[in-house]
Amino acid sequence: MGVLVNQEIETEGVSEETLRAIVALAERVLRAYGRAGAEVGVTLTDEETIHQLNRDYRGVDAPTDVLSFALEEGEEELTGYAEAPPELLGDIFICLPYARRQAMEYGHSFNRELLYLTVHGLLHLLGHDHQNEEDRQRMRAEEEKFLAEEGWSRTDEK
Repeated sequence: MGVLVNQEIETEGVSEETLRAIVALAERVLRAYGRAGAEVGVTLTDEETIHQLNRDYRGVDAPTDVLSFALEEGEEELTGYAEAPPELLGDIFICLPYARRQAMEYGHSFNRELLYLTVHGLLHLLGHDHQNEEDRQRMRAEEEKFLAEEGWSRTDEK
């Protein structure tokens, strides 16, 4: 299994402990979905980069908190290999300045916001969406379940 975290920018508050928590939480979600062998990239980036990605890939000319790019959508199964190639699930981009502002707005820690955005992005890679109210509620329940299991619920935040 591989959850790879790439920090493109340095920012105060993203400790090694936080990075380990991101990996542990992502691994828990992958195991719960039967995708323990999948590889996922998590990139912590700046507003300019996420703005450009949002504009180029979603047609939204504004920064955002998190973007997910699935590598499996519409892919055919690879055959003919001696060993199965690694399962590359996709990439998650999290905007650190945006996450910091949201944490203040929602009244919880920056670390909890980073973990929330990690779960949110990962659930998108696993096929969840929030296009309607029912899907949004289902996705939110999954997010909160995984955060609570790691001790990051709104009531027992670390």
